[in-house]
Amino acid sequence: MKVCVLSSGSKGNSTLVITDKVKILIDLGTTTSYVEAALNNLNVDVKEISHILITHSHVDHIKGLKVFIKRYNPVILVTEDMKKVLEKELGNFRYEYYEDKKAIIGDLTVNVIKTSHDAEESIGFVLTNNNSSMVYITDTGYINQKYFKILSNNNLYVLESNHDIKMLMDGPYPYYLQQRVRGDKGHLSNKQASDYLCKFIGDNTRKIVFAHISEHNNSYEKVIETFNEELSKNDMKFDDVLIAKQNEATEVIEVW
Repeated sequence: MKVCVLSSGSKGNSTLVITDKVKILIDLGTTTSYVEAALNNLNVDVKEISHILITHSHVDHIKGLKVFIKRYNPVILVTEDMKKVLEKELGNFRYEYYEDKKAIIGDLTVNVIKTSHDAEESIGFVLTNNNSSMVYITDTGYINQKYFKILSNNNLYVLESNHDIKMLMDGPYPYYLQQRVRGDKGHLSNKQASDYLCKFIGDNTRKIVFAHISEHNNSYEKVIETFNEELSKNDMKFDDVLIAKQNEATEVIEVW
């Protein structure tokens, strides 16, 4: 399995996942033209994108979806509640339901994790292909402990580390918006993300990608600094870390 975060942040999110048999996207919150150009740079034929997984219906996760499905007609994986929400935005579209919180796309297995965000429905994923596994969670105020087992000791983590709490509280957002971001239906702070990762990572973990980083209430330096502090507190070491950016794709990550 190969993974490339094409774009990540409050202005748009999209991630490419490739296996031997399928090519899919997670979210399409940037423009279709941006995704087309990013895939072209990776020598990936956009017409080969067969499925799109959607984490939730906020604009920074679905903005380019309407144009993309008109051009390429991929299958959108949805829950029943998410289908109702997306139909209001997209009209009719090709879709498949998850069955018992799971989908199989070729040689890729998708397990659904319910997240906590102020959208009508919000989910994350654990993707497995052969012996490789990836966790993908953005836009959540917390992670329910009932998922800790399936989230533990995966090869790759793409996890939001949205804000530094002090920067948020001292920053330009009005109080109500600060409370929304910090709340149980908001976003993970650097401290929360790092704390979860210290619980999850194991001997099989190869790489971490910090995602959905606020351009107003965070910095790349703060993300890494906080993670290193939490590692130190837990007497742990881990240094294979990437930062996902808004208008720049990450390297292509081999997941094993």
